[in-house]
Amino acid sequence: MAARKAAKAAAPKRNLKIRSGDHVEVVSGKDRGKSGRVLRVDPKRERVVVEGLNMVKRHTRPSQVAGAQSQAQMGGVIERENGIHVSNVMLLDAKGNRTRVRIERDGGKRYRVAKSTGARID
Repeated sequence: MAARKAAKAAAPKRNLKIRSGDHVEVVSGKDRGKSGRVLRVDPKRERVVVEGLNMVKRHTRPSQVAGAQSQAQMGGVIERENGIHVSNVMLLDAKGNRTRVRIERDGGKRYRVAKSTGARID
């Protein structure tokens, strides 16, 4: 068990080509075909959180909100986005078509380029 944890911790962090704010489409899984904006990227776990996709329900216990003026208690079933593995999403270009991403260098700077059209993404 300890050896498995050590091997998992030593896994290298991948440099992801998808960033927060990008528009992506889900290519596999329960939300296949849906698209949305990337809210967060977790390079260590290789996951992205897409707005309105892969919704999960979290059951929370009522607790007093710290610093609140009233004694209101928040609790119940909360629905929120969960992470999707980066291999299950594809970036959308300016026209809304799926595309792969390549990296080009110009003057020492890295630029993401859509493979299908050759246009710069950022």
